[in-house]
Amino acid sequence: MAKVSDTVAALALPVVEEAGCTLWDVEYVKEAGAWFLRVYIDKEGGVSIDDCEAVSRPLSDLLDEADPIEGSYTFEVSSAGADRALKKRPHFAKYLGAEVEVKLYRPREGRKELVGTLKDYRDGDVVLETGGGETILTRQEIALVRLYVRI
Repeated sequence: MAKVSDTVAALALPVVEEAGCTLWDVEYVKEAGAWFLRVYIDKEGGVSIDDCEAVSRPLSDLLDEADPIEGSYTFEVSSAGADRALKKRPHFAKYLGAEVEVKLYRPREGRKELVGTLKDYRDGDVVLETGGGETILTRQEIALVRLYVRI
């Protein structure tokens, strides 16, 4: 049986493309006892509230019709954001050379967060260039990789 996020991604893709956007990610997660279905979209030049609405309305109708999720959930469509999470090979490929923040499950050399330049992505492992040189982080160590936004 397909994961909910994969099923929803298949339903969402044509709707998102019709709206002139790209599908970044789909999450189906439980937070504070409630289920959330989140569809993240992207668009050259940025995503507007109108883009989110152009995806949300028709996709909501499709979800009602296909009914891929048992029980109640909150449905959200939003931009992937400036500090977007990188999860898939195409995400990493697009942002090679960009500054990223990596959060680890356990401290490494006393740190659970590293910021550096994304140098490579190898089957889930991330190569990061920091002030101390290159660091290879394994998939098992990594809790989250996201674009780093300097304020």
